[in-house]
Amino acid sequence: MILSSSEIARRLRGCEGEGDLVIEPYSEECQQPASYDLRVGGDFVLPPGICTLVSTLERVELPSDLAATLRCRSSFGRRGIVLTAGFVDPGFRGQLTLCLVNMGAEHLTLRKNDRVVQMIFHQVTDGRSMYCGRYQDSTGVIQAR
Repeated sequence: MILSSSEIARRLRGCEGEGDLVIEPYSEECQQPASYDLRVGGDFVLPPGICTLVSTLERVELPSDLAATLRCRSSFGRRGIVLTAGFVDPGFRGQLTLCLVNMGAEHLTLRKNDRVVQMIFHQVTDGRSMYCGRYQDSTGVIQAR
């Protein structure tokens, strides 16, 4: 099951700390009907034909019963940008490092706060396993380890 915007809002940790999903900083502008747009955490130049690692502005925390798929927003896909990896396991905490490839012929500049990727939340049945890998609590761009 994919979470709707109302379910995402319900699951977010509000000012009373009741939710179990964290997206910080949260922006209502980024909330879509069945996804949340993640923004670029800084200015990045994407040269043609090269995989560039880009950090998200948002820090996310997924509970044990949610996973997320990342998809490049269509406005960037139309410019030749491809997201090469895009799955977030239950229990992940931190900023995400996006692997973006510019398939176009010219350099493309991403500016801080550009909405580049959609995060689609999925319900995980029997969610007992939590992510505890080497990218836990990531901040900024994290190179492959």
